[in-house]
Amino acid sequence: MNPIAKQLNSTITAGNPHLMEMLSDVGKKLFFPKGILSQSAEAKEKAFKLNATIGIAKERGKTMRFNSVMAAIKGINARESLTYAPSFGITDLRQVWQNSIFEKNPSLANKHISAPIVTCGITHAISVFADLWINPEDVIILPDMMWGNYNLIINVRKQGNISKYPMFSDDGRFNLKAFEETVINEAKKHDKIIVLLNFPHNPTGYTVTEEEGNSIVKILADLADKGTNIIAVADDAYFGLFYEENTIKESLFARLCDKHPRLLAVKMDGATKENYVWGLRVGFITYGCKVNGDPAPVYDALEKKTAGGVRGSISNASHLGQSIVLKSMQHKNYPAEKKEKFEILKSRAKCVKAVLADPKYKDAWDVYPFNSGYFMCIKLKSTDAETLRLHLLDKYGVGLISIGDKNLRIAFSCLEEEDIPELFDIILQGVEDLENTKR
Repeated sequence: MNPIAKQLNSTITAGNPHLMEMLSDVGKKLFFPKGILSQSAEAKEKAFKLNATIGIAKERGKTMRFNSVMAAIKGINARESLTYAPSFGITDLRQVWQNSIFEKNPSLANKHISAPIVTCGITHAISVFADLWINPEDVIILPDMMWGNYNLIINVRKQGNISKYPMFSDDGRFNLKAFEETVINEAKKHDKIIVLLNFPHNPTGYTVTEEEGNSIVKILADLADKGTNIIAVADDAYFGLFYEENTIKESLFARLCDKHPRLLAVKMDGATKENYVWGLRVGFITYGCKVNGDPAPVYDALEKKTAGGVRGSISNASHLGQSIVLKSMQHKNYPAEKKEKFEILKSRAKCVKAVLADPKYKDAWDVYPFNSGYFMCIKLKSTDAETLRLHLLDKYGVGLISIGDKNLRIAFSCLEEEDIPELFDIILQGVEDLENTKR
């Protein structure tokens, strides 16, 4: 094992030995290399005459570039857009994002968390997390309705075992009983369990209530107290898009991060959906845990291992993407812009609820609970979801996502409000078309 990795492991063990038990075999070996990167950093600071360490091209003291490229970039110079960013991410962006996490999550007051590590979107954040924390055969607990890419990353790439519980109970609430039974049963079989919490949820658009959220925290903290190592992962891709009063308005990460030494909280979020910059691919990984003494050395070690994971996969996230996000968040109009777009999406969600309240749909489908995010789902009563999806696409030019045999996902985020009633009427017509062919 590399000496740097050994030193990081010693630091983590001294702060909280349970974290070392949770790291994957890869995670234990990961480190952030000194080598070229540290030598280049030293040269940047001290080489006042000539610096021949940088792996980029320069011309007359400036970053070499094509004018045709710079013509497409308004207001950001070549040094902030075309050069490599640090594998940790731009320092100012990490600080601004960390500040925003504290602002958006009041339960973090007086708590310590790591500085966020920048990833190439949240998908990459999940992949880097998996490298650090998932061994083959580790169990990862998810609801039965889940984002399909979890399977590719967790099961296919990392060979982890996904254990599912039903997302909703018969009364249309988050199925706390099934959640608790699943985590307890898996804890009986494994020393470590990983629980992935995604709110607002993809695909259903559901966020737990305050009561449900607090119950989840208590269930996991109690289980940790009984001796199970738990990694609680908050996939907060759609964070902030909460449309109803009874939804919890902060990440469960904030309430989990210092609950117990055996409980590691991980927050994965990003500008992707929160700031409507999907193609810029700017995501973050942040840690929250309970340690002995000063948490700074432990967080520093976890950040270096995570940055090593970024370095060993993509080197670094786009400098241009990070700079654009940073400048936007520092702009005086940022809060107003964010509120404006939130209100548009909230209005669309309310419109969907109003339309679906019409009893004419009740024989065709049930509506899964939704109160947040980009999506909502319907459960077809008698029609096959994939058959209906193809029929709607071929006959009416309407595109939806089928999930399993009975579920359709509708992304109201990309619909104009005036188009929502027509969409559901077309879906109903499609159901009637297929029912008529059976007769």
